[in-house]
Amino acid sequence: MRNNHSLLESNNRLTHHIGSAYLYASLLAFIAFVVYVFYINQEVFYTAHDRSEFISGTPFFNRLLSKPFGLMQYVGAWLTQLFYHPALGSGVLAAIWVLIFYVGTKAFRLQGSASALMLLPVACLLTSVVDLGYWIYISTIRGYWFSQSEGYLSMLLLLWAARCTPRKWHIIYYLLGFVLYPLLGWFSLLFVLCLMLSEKVTWRECVGLLVLIFTAGFWHTQYYSNLKPEDVVLAGLPRFYTLIDSSERLSYPFWVLGAVSVLIPLCSGYLNKAHQGIKTFVPVLCTVAGIVFTVSLMYYDLNYIDEMRTVRYAENDNWQEVLRIVQENKRPTNTMVFLKNIALMNEGELLDRSFKLGNDAVNINNPDSLHVTLLEIASPLVYYNYGMMNETIRLNFESGVQYGFSPFLLKVLSRCALAMGDKELMERYTTLLHHLPFYDDWQPAPVSEKVKSLQNCFPDEITGVENSDSYIINTISSWSDSVSKVASEQVLFYAMLRCDSRRFWPSLRNFVKTHMNEEFPLHAQEAYIMFLDKAPEKKRMMLPVQQTVYDRYKRFWDAMQILARPGMTIEQVGRQMRKEWGDTYWWYNIFGKKVPVINGIIGHEVHS
Repeated sequence: MRNNHSLLESNNRLTHHIGSAYLYASLLAFIAFVVYVFYINQEVFYTAHDRSEFISGTPFFNRLLSKPFGLMQYVGAWLTQLFYHPALGSGVLAAIWVLIFYVGTKAFRLQGSASALMLLPVACLLTSVVDLGYWIYISTIRGYWFSQSEGYLSMLLLLWAARCTPRKWHIIYYLLGFVLYPLLGWFSLLFVLCLMLSEKVTWRECVGLLVLIFTAGFWHTQYYSNLKPEDVVLAGLPRFYTLIDSSERLSYPFWVLGAVSVLIPLCSGYLNKAHQGIKTFVPVLCTVAGIVFTVSLMYYDLNYIDEMRTVRYAENDNWQEVLRIVQENKRPTNTMVFLKNIALMNEGELLDRSFKLGNDAVNINNPDSLHVTLLEIASPLVYYNYGMMNETIRLNFESGVQYGFSPFLLKVLSRCALAMGDKELMERYTTLLHHLPFYDDWQPAPVSEKVKSLQNCFPDEITGVENSDSYIINTISSWSDSVSKVASEQVLFYAMLRCDSRRFWPSLRNFVKTHMNEEFPLHAQEAYIMFLDKAPEKKRMMLPVQQTVYDRYKRFWDAMQILARPGMTIEQVGRQMRKEWGDTYWWYNIFGKKVPVINGIIGHEVHS
């Protein structure tokens, strides 16, 4: 009997050691996964800070506190500014999650391998900061990146404190959940529910049930009657919607967070008493479930990241880095194409390299039906660099009123004020920035000579046109009488993008006039040959072109005639010709622009 008892103890110790090994291995695997997700989303975190509003002062503070959960959002909005250094912000967020894991094991009284259950709430919070996608540009939820983690940690601290006190005092904690609703929002109700489920049902739990039912309604009628009922019921639970868009998918992590928090107290008692062999696999299952959940909802797209990088470098006038990113990215988005052309303008290579790097933008990859364009992503930067200050200011204020005056908007407004010579206004904007972390000494960069030249040449009138990309192309291409070399280059380039001969010839004449005795740029030669070939019977200006360019033009048409067989669509022909001819204006003119028009097309089918 003694030998059997010793053998049983030995087996139990071995099983315990195996269970501990599984727990630590699972924790390390989950930590490695979190570090990896943080690493690939560093640019997303920087953009989160750049597009999140935090204004130091009483008005912003009072505005947030006028709504339930407002204090958590205020603190979260300040912490979001730490993402100026993505590693720092990520470290603070990870530290909060470590506290959530530790406090959660105490609050739910999880022992040994059962403590791995707290990986599931952390996985939900991790998912919530990496699944936004293009909502990052238009979300109006202040402090979103930290507020939910703050609220959940506060809820767990309350639950830990409540479960460390005798049960007869739990009624005080139920009432405390009612009182703290303006501070914690839906997390106060979650706290009450978790405390109810953690204990056996008594009359005290009936009080908790009444708190659950009547709390939101009481606060709405007595203190928040000016708000919509849906903004008070479950206050603080993120909901994503605009006048024309909505996304229920982005609220899934928070519903799952609530469901998991409710299930943990129901399962903890069973797991703590379960056989060690059963508990051994709990960490593995929780780790796998958390990773699968995050991966299934996380938004990651190379163009999404590259867009953020190009905007970040364009903000700092680092045009060489903008060109490097676009050159590495074979299918850029509309935003990247516009910023690439501005970079080439500043580097003096626009009409020699633009079509080599591509002007056929691809659509953004967005899992939601969200309408996000250049207008929301980077149009203030684009307008500023084209010297259109009034349009830039209009767009900034419209975005600021709708989405908040983020550092991105304040920096562009400062640059506009400097360009317009209003130093007093510039100092007002920079003062707001100086109250933010890491912006103590920030000053706008000097206005470049190209921006000054365009500012003096183009009529800077406010039109209110919303479709900013087509507006830029159509408007700039019509300004064909400028005496500025920079402006005439832009007019010619955008006339080429429009593929409109009526705009092309006047802009080419003006370009030649302002660039006398200079080399004829490559892409301008290509456009000149094509437009002249389209209407040879009309008298046009005669310019010398390189024989190699003309010979290549003939080979281009020969290749297209071979490929354009009956039944072939224009998209199929374009894809086959892209590898050899995609660096030419001719390819863009026929295959690259949004609405291709060539002879021999019926719908999208090419007929020989």
